[in-house]
Amino acid sequence: MKLTARSITALRLPPGKTDHIEFDDAIPGFGLRLREAGSRTWIFQYSLGPKQRRLVIGRASALTPEMAREQAAILHARVKLGGDPAAAKAAARAEAALSFRAVADRFLARQRSRLRPRSYVEVERHILKNAKPLHGRPIASVDRRAVAALLGAILDARGPVAANHTRATLSALYTWAMKEGLAESNPVANTNKQPQGSRDRVLSDPELVAIWQGCHDDDYGRIVRLLMLTGQRLTEISGLRWSEIDLDKGIIELPGSRTKNKRPHQVPMSDSVSAILAAQEKVDGRELIFGRGQQWHRAKRQLDARITVAGNVVSDWTHHDLRRTCATRMADLGVQPHVVEAVLNHVSGHKAGIAGIYNRAVYAAEKAQALTLWANHIATLVEGRASNVTPLAKRA
Repeated sequence: MKLTARSITALRLPPGKTDHIEFDDAIPGFGLRLREAGSRTWIFQYSLGPKQRRLVIGRASALTPEMAREQAAILHARVKLGGDPAAAKAAARAEAALSFRAVADRFLARQRSRLRPRSYVEVERHILKNAKPLHGRPIASVDRRAVAALLGAILDARGPVAANHTRATLSALYTWAMKEGLAESNPVANTNKQPQGSRDRVLSDPELVAIWQGCHDDDYGRIVRLLMLTGQRLTEISGLRWSEIDLDKGIIELPGSRTKNKRPHQVPMSDSVSAILAAQEKVDGRELIFGRGQQWHRAKRQLDARITVAGNVVSDWTHHDLRRTCATRMADLGVQPHVVEAVLNHVSGHKAGIAGIYNRAVYAAEKAQALTLWANHIATLVEGRASNVTPLAKRA
């Protein structure tokens, strides 16, 4: 029979049956399934090789025979063209169930083993915090518009640097997901990258004093003072290990695994640096010298608040500004550019290759002299006494 509104009204389960399908005469495989509990469901059934496939089109109470017939005709045509509607539907369901967060968790698991701890923390923050509005969405539904809207919100709330860093992390996530077969495209492509000039903030003498005096005698306060005195990176100082310092020789030895350029780096200690490290309590069984490795943003906010309460103003400064200030002010004190580079562990043309290995030894004395000069300058500022620091004579 042809399944119509009139014909299906009279359909009943055959005697002795609890489940029955009445097929349509016009479209092969199109039928109405009746069950003992009273449900009536439109179905489409077809053969794929030796196997039978069956799809539910919808309930008869929700779809008219004409609507169900139209869907069945489409499915029948797909089968004739060699398609497998049931497999396609299952794949669509699996794709819809694969959320952005599920893919992100798999991506983070891979990144944890290949990134340095500090880099991983940043990537994790970009995904788990900054990209949180995308977490519940199917990965396939996140399009360029959604990514652009997210980046725009981050730009408004936190500025261009945060937006650009999050954008880079999302792009890396989608590139990985495409290679894993978890995404078909990268929706981050062709979204706007925000312009951001290179930062050139150099702190003034009063600002250096305000930061120094605002530091508490705790791990974070000691780290900030060491950053000011040595010009090293935050991750290098905050992650210092007892095995990396030699108080007798007055040397910090950073292995290549902990430096940005992968090169081992020696940092001569001034008396001020030695005093800070010598006063640090050593905890049995703990290799790390400092213990607040993941609370920098909170600790810095507290430091900024103390500076403000003291009546000082040090606006818009970062930990890395201490490194830039150290380099700039050492140059002002007559330290030669190549020695400043050696202190910072920068690698320029004259320090590449074999020359770099040789120069690391040659510049040891110059680095020690430069850092002592800088530490003495800081001491005169903090103590409020007249400077007795004699700038180094610049070479002709």
